Amino acid sequence: MTAPDDRDTDNAGLVARTPPGDNAAPLTITEISNQLKRVVEDRFGFVRLRGELSGVKRAASGHLYLALKDEGAVLDGVMWRGNAQRLAFAPEDGIEVIATGKLTTYPGRSKYQIVIDSLEIAGEGALLALLEKTRRKLEAEGLFASSRKQALPYLPRVIGVVTSPTGSVIRDILHRLADRFPSHVLVWPVLVQGQGATEQVAAAVRSFAALDGSGPVPRPDVVIVARGGGSIEDLWAFNEEIVVRAIADCPIPVISAVGHETDTTLADYAADRRAPTPTAAAEMAVPVRADLVATVADLANRQRRAVLRPVELGRERLEARVRRMPKLEALLQPHTQWLDDLSERLRRALMDRAGRGREQLAGASARLSPVLLRRGLGDARRQLERVRLVPELVMRPLDRKREALAALARLAQQFHPEEPLRRGYAIVRDANDKALTSRSAAAQEAALVLQFADGRLAVTPADGPALKPAKPRPKAPSNVPKQDDLFG
Repeated sequence: MTAPDDRDTDNAGLVARTPPGDNAAPLTITEISNQLKRVVEDRFGFVRLRGELSGVKRAASGHLYLALKDEGAVLDGVMWRGNAQRLAFAPEDGIEVIATGKLTTYPGRSKYQIVIDSLEIAGEGALLALLEKTRRKLEAEGLFASSRKQALPYLPRVIGVVTSPTGSVIRDILHRLADRFPSHVLVWPVLVQGQGATEQVAAAVRSFAALDGSGPVPRPDVVIVARGGGSIEDLWAFNEEIVVRAIADCPIPVISAVGHETDTTLADYAADRRAPTPTAAAEMAVPVRADLVATVADLANRQRRAVLRPVELGRERLEARVRRMPKLEALLQPHTQWLDDLSERLRRALMDRAGRGREQLAGASARLSPVLLRRGLGDARRQLERVRLVPELVMRPLDRKREALAALARLAQQFHPEEPLRRGYAIVRDANDKALTSRSAAAQEAALVLQFADGRLAVTPADGPALKPAKPRPKAPSNVPKQDDLFG
């Protein structure tokens, strides 16, 4: 390729021409971009960069887009979904990290960027800075406020434990519960560190809270979130925001027992109680059964003494009063003497009354001799014979009563409701056998019953032409004797 000279410059025109001897054809933009991409990727196929995260954004596809920066430069970066899902922490702006990957170019924007394979926090200091940033954020939301803390139940029936099923933590908790107060324990197995631990712990706490107790799995009265000791990296899952929010939102009281006594995580701030060790969490959850038995026995003894004490005091007071009371013989002596006196007076009165009655009986028996009785009977017979009974005096009132009774019988026969039926009249009745006395009442009935002297006839009322008035009946002959007056 020959360098252009002044003559080539002077000969520049509208149409590009290849100078004589020039063997370098012009490159397209795509070609030069691909060449730059190969050069950068070959030269920087593996790099480790330290910088501060900025503009962190997770796309809907799951890819992670960010920028790494320091005091003098900024480098764009991308982390594909597969690697982004394996991150042990949630990337945020301001975190100092170490990114491992390769440099490449993005021809669409004439930019170069790093494709990140792994992302780690740059040292424990950066990790603590991220922890403090998250703590201040959640504290400002009120997740650590003491007003949100719930009191632990004194004697829980069911205890839920969120921990690893294979570690020594669950064995320590179960052993301590068995020693203090055997309880029903539900273990929700989770990972306590590494990839997926954060999601599993948060899901376990929320699942315990979602139980309503109506199914085969009972609802816990208290939940213990436990893990053994370790470094800050090992305990980092319990500093993640998703775990802290799950614990803070749990309606069941939560005891956090993460790490040893000197270890502190954000889960400890959000929990209702913090235990220095998992064993201490078991001690917080339940009381000592032996102490409860001894306390109950002591209360029973105190109750027994409290019940018997008034009885004993009452017995003592009663005995003291009995000693001050006079003897029974002294109290009854006047009444006994009075009773003896009354008994003697009663005996003498009965003897006197019997004597007088005997004298009265003797006098009456003298007056009841057979001669006196026969004399009185004869006098009474003679008085009866002098009485004369006239039959007319008895029969005359009877005749008057008989005539009045006959008059009433004739009157009753005359005014009997069915008496007119024998003279050709009829009684109109409704379906309920009630007598009807007007045309309007009969017109409202669907069926009528006509009662005659010789029986009844069912008819149906129908509106029609008015009947002609009946001709007057001939008067009875004058020679027919009139009916006697019932009243004389």
